[in-house]
Amino acid sequence: MNGLPLSTDQIAAHNARHAEALADDYDGLGRALARRGLDIGAITDKAAGFSVAIPSWGAGRGGTRFAKFPIPGEPTSIHEKLEDCAVVNQLCRATPRVSPHFPWDRVSDYGALRQEAASLGLAFDAINSNTFQDQPGQKHSYSAGSLASTDKAARDQAVAHNVDCIEIGEKLGARALTVWIGDGSNLPGQQHLGAALDRYLDSAAQIYARLPGDWRMLLEHKMFEPAFYSTVIADWGSSILAAKELGPKAQCLVDLGHHAPNTNIEQIVARLHRFGKLGGFHFNDSKYGDDDLDSGAINPHQLFLVFNELVEAELNPLEGFDPAYMIDQSHNVTDPIESMLSSAEAILTAYVKATLVDREALHAAQEANDAMLAFQALRTAYRTDVSPIIARARTQAGGAYDVLALYRESGWRERKAQERKPVGLGAGIV
Repeated sequence: MNGLPLSTDQIAAHNARHAEALADDYDGLGRALARRGLDIGAITDKAAGFSVAIPSWGAGRGGTRFAKFPIPGEPTSIHEKLEDCAVVNQLCRATPRVSPHFPWDRVSDYGALRQEAASLGLAFDAINSNTFQDQPGQKHSYSAGSLASTDKAARDQAVAHNVDCIEIGEKLGARALTVWIGDGSNLPGQQHLGAALDRYLDSAAQIYARLPGDWRMLLEHKMFEPAFYSTVIADWGSSILAAKELGPKAQCLVDLGHHAPNTNIEQIVARLHRFGKLGGFHFNDSKYGDDDLDSGAINPHQLFLVFNELVEAELNPLEGFDPAYMIDQSHNVTDPIESMLSSAEAILTAYVKATLVDREALHAAQEANDAMLAFQALRTAYRTDVSPIIARARTQAGGAYDVLALYRESGWRERKAQERKPVGLGAGIV
């Protein structure tokens, strides 16, 4: 691992300035946790072992439905995206994998791209296909759908694209394909709702048949957008039924923004795990709908409750339990690097807090139907400030004590603004 983007000496000097304060906070928390029968060292080890992938597209600005407002130094290629993703991982030490999106990240030599990522301390996570946009030179339009289109030529084209993504992923060392489609309808009667699902299942089965033996196919559902009346894979029920129809290598991917308001997402987690179909998560946050806001920005308690179920599943795993975790956000008004740093810390915080739950007390209260004591078992863990644990795990791995302060001190964005070609104005979210 060489050619890391930021100075390791600068990070070390930054950490040295904060070492005494961190030691004091960490020791104090350790004593408090010991009184609850918890070993801070073991918890720190868990924190150090946790990781979440970041999306290649997350390194750039997103946009509203109407416009995109780029910032100086924004990446314009997968090579520049990898640089920015390496900055995130070098500072937080919890994001060692990048999830690419095709054809956005297409290159001529994927073996070289894999080596380039490795030189930056990165590997590749799940591959994302794109059949929700028409691309320049594309022969058949997806305006009427892709995998579920009434146009067989468009369906065949969408299947071929996903197979191509699998082949690219093999070259990059990935082991999963994420499939999300925007197929659906905007007017009642526009589409035969049963036939649309049948077409999707037929197309998905063709993709599934091309999966390598150790791969998974992650099915992502979305309640609405761009189809606002009906969506072919609209909820976790449709997703799990499709996954069961396709076979054991098909699992469900849960995006935290793809749910109706007030949906009990943590219960969905428990249900999917119960049937062995919990494939992974796209972390973000939501105020109104599929907002793709920074993880933990709106409802950190819900994020904690989701991780409470994930830790429960981790402690009682079914065969093949290995959820793929990824940040999936649209950074419209912030520096994307800062948002991904903030989100990675929020996600890790929720995970660490969930590991503090007194499971014995929780389960006893649940069996006794003691609602208050069960709630307090969760609340005690949630209100614990675990930032010293996260900072200790991060600095021990070579990351920064204060990731945002060090990032700004490094001047990375300012340097890239001078080196990189400006991104033009655009419309849409990508």
